[in-house]
Amino acid sequence: MTNRQRVTIVTGASRRIAIGAAVVRRIAADGAAVLVHSWEPHDREQEWGADPGGAEALVAEVRRAGGRAEHVAADLADPDAPGRLVEAARDAFGPVDAVVANHARSSGQALEDLTAAELDLSYAVNTRATLLLVQAFAAQHDPARGGGRVVLFTSGQYHGAMPQELPYIASKAALHEVTRSLVVHLMPRNITVNCVNPGPNDTGYATEAVRADVAARNPGGRWSTPADAAALVAWLLSDDAGWVTGQTIASDGGWSSR
Repeated sequence: MTNRQRVTIVTGASRRIAIGAAVVRRIAADGAAVLVHSWEPHDREQEWGADPGGAEALVAEVRRAGGRAEHVAADLADPDAPGRLVEAARDAFGPVDAVVANHARSSGQALEDLTAAELDLSYAVNTRATLLLVQAFAAQHDPARGGGRVVLFTSGQYHGAMPQELPYIASKAALHEVTRSLVVHLMPRNITVNCVNPGPNDTGYATEAVRADVAARNPGGRWSTPADAAALVAWLLSDDAGWVTGQTIASDGGWSSR
């Protein structure tokens, strides 16, 4: 099964400048049918702000280019939302072949600021929703169809400390660690599971000073871009990566090797 034949769910594609949108563009150009998920209210809470109508504009862009895409806005803090995404993708395109769980709740709480409410919400969105999405996807996947793919997203917490973002990194670390256990369960059902660390990625949140500092310290001499992450995801979804599973791969130009 090629990407041209895959029905894929991509979560967290609210902002056209960010990784989710880059993944949608790349795999839609490869021919996949894409269910685009977004939740704009989260972005409105962040310093970088929302991209109003960004997901709808992304879908329109894909369609103008001849691709197939539909959009569903859903709050993944709702435990029923992951199942609804799978149902929506099936209704639009047929059986789902791949899930790219790119969504993330960001929160800046250090130990002294930590609250139970934020911990619970971060785990609900980043960890619980991802696992429930994989569960719903796997339940409808036909092993005889083959070519099943799951791509999770973690962060850089396993390479370096991130003490100012404890709810975020704790919930993302869980996805890093659960990857191998999902592999053992799902590979016999012809579903690979891999995890991506996109490194310091230029999605519009960094100041010029931070951007210059990271670029200077990265062996690659620049920040990662959403297109870099999208290229890796596209490969992991492809037939060429059919024997690659259980891996956490950093696409960061050597940042994590310093």
